[in-house]
Amino acid sequence: MIIPIPTNKQRFVISIKIRAHRAMELGIQAYDPRYRHTYYLRRKARFTKASEQRTFQLRFPVSSKKMELLIFDKNAMHDRNFSVVSFKVEPMETLSLWASESEHRFLKFAVNFAQKAGHARTGYYDSPKGEFLFQYVDAITDGSGKELITPARTHRLMPRVQISRRLFLDYSIPIRVAILAHEGCHWFLNTRSQTIADACGIKKYLDYGFPKIEAVYAMTQIFGSYPELVGKAQLKRTRDVIDFIEDYIQEKETISDT
Repeated sequence: MIIPIPTNKQRFVISIKIRAHRAMELGIQAYDPRYRHTYYLRRKARFTKASEQRTFQLRFPVSSKKMELLIFDKNAMHDRNFSVVSFKVEPMETLSLWASESEHRFLKFAVNFAQKAGHARTGYYDSPKGEFLFQYVDAITDGSGKELITPARTHRLMPRVQISRRLFLDYSIPIRVAILAHEGCHWFLNTRSQTIADACGIKKYLDYGFPKIEAVYAMTQIFGSYPELVGKAQLKRTRDVIDFIEDYIQEKETISDT
């Protein structure tokens, strides 16, 4: 089932209720139909029995001029195993991001690049004012030419981020933003600590309005691609990010209720 959404680059939230007619695994994808590798959302959900209903809140803090929402049974070639009970589109809350003007400009540049990274060529990309530089390469390698598992890395002495096109092609736009926000925090905070950059980047990502589940995907998808290289440090880092997300969202909800 494909539902066209006249997004026109707006911020919005889709609330959709799905009823399963049998046990099934549902897939939900939102993408720009004009380009490949431009997924604004990719989700899956398992329904364990017939007549089960679930409501999904799909957040889109950024969007393209045109978008399509694809809803499908992951194990069938037809749409007879589920139905849409309700569908509602509402404007998203106004962006409220506490950051310096320079950090705002970096994040805007990062979001813009994340949206076009799926069809952009390798090369150098300057921010509008020439403050920041993204070097888009086929793959990030070490001194001996061996490919590294990191999707991006920041120069220690200047605001330049090197980005792996091979890895970015497989990531959704929110995951790309989470990664670039993390790299920006390395520069702005002048830190080599992954823990500090994780917390800083995820906070900016969530404040921008992106969904928390994609932030978790950003960690698990990177490490999940190379399970043979994942050790205790990477697992702890993923657990720390998940804990930070839950604590930060709970804190925001508590403040909003007072």
